Formats: sequence, C-alpha cells, structure tokens
Amino acid sequence: MTCSAPKEARIDPISRWLVVTRACVQPMTLTSVAVAGLLAVRAPGFEWGLFILAAIGLVVAHAANNMINDYFDLGVGLDTEAYPRALYAPHPVLSGLVTKAGLLRAIAVANVIDAAIMIALFVYRGWPVIAFALGGLFISVFYVAPPLRLKHRGLGEPSVFIIWGPLMVGGTYYAAVGTIPLEVILASLPYAFLVASVLMGKHIDKAPWDKPENIRTVPVLLGDSRSRAVTAVGMLAFYLSIAVLVTTGILSIFTLVAFAALPVYWKARRAYAEPKPEAPPEDYPLWPLWFAPWAFLHARRAGALFVLGLMMGALWPSQILQTPIF
Repeated sequence: MTCSAPKEARIDPISRWLVVTRACVQPMTLTSVAVAGLLAVRAPGFEWGLFILAAIGLVVAHAANNMINDYFDLGVGLDTEAYPRALYAPHPVLSGLVTKAGLLRAIAVANVIDAAIMIALFVYRGWPVIAFALGGLFISVFYVAPPLRLKHRGLGEPSVFIIWGPLMVGGTYYAAVGTIPLEVILASLPYAFLVASVLMGKHIDKAPWDKPENIRTVPVLLGDSRSRAVTAVGMLAFYLSIAVLVTTGILSIFTLVAFAALPVYWKARRAYAEPKPEAPPEDYPLWPLWFAPWAFLHARRAGALFVLGLMMGALWPSQILQTPIF
C-alpha cells in the first residue's frame, strides 16, 4: 500500500508510472469490476469483450482520478513536502518523477483513452453508457477541482461510495449486459462501504493538516472520536448489508463466506477504538497514515472473500436478477 518504488533500485519507466498513477490502490477498482462481472456473467446478453473493455476503462479512469487529485492539490498549494501526501508515498511532481506539465499530459491521454472506450460502448449499448461515464468523470474531476471541490465540502466520502458502488458496478454490468436490474445496484453497496471506510480512515489521518486549510472532510466536520466510530460502523455495514441481501434473495448464500473476514474487522475495530499513536511503530512505512491502512487491509480481505462468494454463486446460481431499471 506504500505506492513507492524500491529505494535501492533505479526506477524504470514502468515502475515510475505505476507510482505516479498510484497503482497500489487499483485492487479496489478491480474488485468492483469483478463484482460487476460475476453478477453479470450468467445474465442474458452478457458479452465478454464489452465487459473487458469497460474494465480497462475503469482502471484507466482510476489512474486519471489519482493524477487529477495530485495535479489540483499541487496547483492550489495544498500538496507540499510537509503534507501527508508527500510523506507516506512519493508525490509525482514533488519527488521529481514527472513534471507538472507531464502530469497534465498524462491526465489528458488517460481521458482520451476513456473517451474512445465510452464511444465504443455507446455504439453497442446506447445512452446509459454516456450517463455512467460522465457521472464518474464529473465526480472524479470536481472531487478536488474548483469551483465545487467536493472533498472540501464533506462530499468526498459519499462521492467515493457512489463511484466504487453503483457507478462502477452498475456501469460495468450495463456495458456487459445491456440492461441493469435494481438488484445490481443494491448488490454493489457492500463493497462501496469498504472503499468509503478506507477514505474515511485516510481523512481521519489527514485531519490535523486539513482542518487548518479549511478542507472540511467528514472527519474534520465530525471530529476524531466520532469519525473513528462512524468508520467502524461503515466497515460493519459491509457484513450487515450482505446479510440483508442474502435474506432477500438478491445475493447468493455463498456470499456469506465474506464473514470469514470478521477477525480482520475486529483487529481494525480495536485500532479505531483508540486515538492515533503519538509516534509510529518501528519500521512502519506509512506514517502519518495509521487508520487508513487498517481499513485497507480489511477491505482487501473482505472484498476478496466477497468476490469468492460471488464466484461460487455464479458457478451454482440460485436466483436470476430481474427488474431492469432501463
């Protein structure tokens, strides 16, 4: 999760761009893609080629989103050598990996690629593809860009919940199948809780820097103790939502295998029950992040088990999703 290249080795071009685009957090997008694919794979009209094209588009969009955040935060003077973004991992520009102009060019290239994918999917699936793509782009850009700056208004965390849940899962499902049942949107919510909890943890860690800059993230608005409690509840909501969706027949009973991640949840819950330590443990690589890594580890384990359960459900289906939204 450090998003850093080995210090002892000379960085090659591929590793450079993996660091610049923060490829270490791409597993979250790949998990959302897997959720969509496993929900869609047995649906009438499923097309592997369109699913793969949508998946590539989301990976590129996530990379673009990370670079957009760095570009705008640097432009307004927020990202400095003393701000957490440059402390736990190399900042693309401040570390010398790329120039600010080079970062802007990379953002443009990524968005051109995604525009081409959007047009191709539109040809096959129609206008809803445009709606999903532009909705994601809008949130991605205005998460940090003026004049909206959603992160600065306590809307960053809900935005991430929407993107990694209904937009990514729903959009990928629609691209692959050509219709989208309401049940798919509901089935996207468990993993959305996990991704939002990672961002909450990160913003709790960054609150001492964000508050003086008037960046009103949810943790800045709620305060430390309440934010830690809310994040712990958000992680627990992953399990509660799966239980409800299984009970109502929307998800296969196999997805209950995700409950095997509860030991990791309890470890994270204990970490969130106490304030952040004054100093990092010995050889700890992510300081000043403390709560975000706990949420990330939980999301990785719980998300992987959720995907496993969906995979088992795809192999032995017990219900068919119905009620198309469009």
